[in-house]
Amino acid sequence: MTRPARLQLSLAIEPLPLKAPFRIAGYCFEAMPALTAILSEPGHYGRGEACGVYYLGDEPTSMLATLESCREPIEAGIDRLQLRGLLPPGGARNAIDCALWELQSQRERRPVWELAGLTRARPLVTAFTLGADDPDIVAAGARAHAQARLLKLKLDGEVEADIERVAAARRARPDVDLAVDANQAYTLDRIEPLIAALSDHRVMLLEQPFARGREADMDRLDCPIDVAADESLQGLDDVEALHGRFDVLNLKLDKCGGLTEALLIVARARALGMKLMVGNMLGTSWAAAPAFVLGQRCDVIDLDGPTFLAGDRLRAVVYRDGLIHCPGDVWGGGIADADDDAARAARTTAAVSAAPLR
Repeated sequence: MTRPARLQLSLAIEPLPLKAPFRIAGYCFEAMPALTAILSEPGHYGRGEACGVYYLGDEPTSMLATLESCREPIEAGIDRLQLRGLLPPGGARNAIDCALWELQSQRERRPVWELAGLTRARPLVTAFTLGADDPDIVAAGARAHAQARLLKLKLDGEVEADIERVAAARRARPDVDLAVDANQAYTLDRIEPLIAALSDHRVMLLEQPFARGREADMDRLDCPIDVAADESLQGLDDVEALHGRFDVLNLKLDKCGGLTEALLIVARARALGMKLMVGNMLGTSWAAAPAFVLGQRCDVIDLDGPTFLAGDRLRAVVYRDGLIHCPGDVWGGGIADADDDAARAARTTAAVSAAPLR
């Protein structure tokens, strides 16, 4: 039996400053640091990026330490199935999993979407997200996103202010679909006025109203619109318990640990008759591209993360007419450059540690 090829693992942390502070319930972000991982061998490489899961303390520094401790089995030629046994769900596993997908794509000269069982990869209508700001700022943001077909509003749990935000967005953009994300900010005894307002303003989706661990409260929630689980869903093992309580599952590669796990969740959720959403953690196009592959199997797409950053990759996803487009040369296109293998591998490694953003 042929032994797997030995790989070279290169890791780096990038600061990823935002264009402007971004507010959600309980947090204000000015940057979203990310861990980048490159797995390379002569002639091929694979890239992965992960910001982690901030509310679980899953951050780039801890992810870096985790992967350094696992360097030997990873470089020995690990596959995605073995990776699921080596690391738990989270950002560290996501970075390596995505790198392995692209590495396979280059080895077989086939795009990742084809490896994932798709017949094509089409542009997707994506949400554009507005922070939990004053209603006038929300309205201005809604108007500024003139191309948007779907807007998502962040809520902060202040009922009157949240209702005003929703009303302001709807007045500014009567033509678009609206979704809202409470980020765990509500309790069962305070949410009724918000639910009524969401219905009045034709909001299509309410994301994670209650705290993670309070999923049983969903049994007593009377809500005429779809409700999505985000923080309540981390990996495949959570799906069964959420069935019957949530209508939609929001998949993020950083939470579940990569595209491999996410596709398993898709299969199980569809078997249960659940809808699916894909999001990401504000990363660059290296994070958005594998999520774009996952988005081909989802009902709601929320992949505007790169638009919040002060800079993105030189080869980046494209936002046009309310859709996200992902050219093959961004990530996972299936064919490496045709020049000298050693020189290419050296340039790829240098690109992460030096100046990967424009």
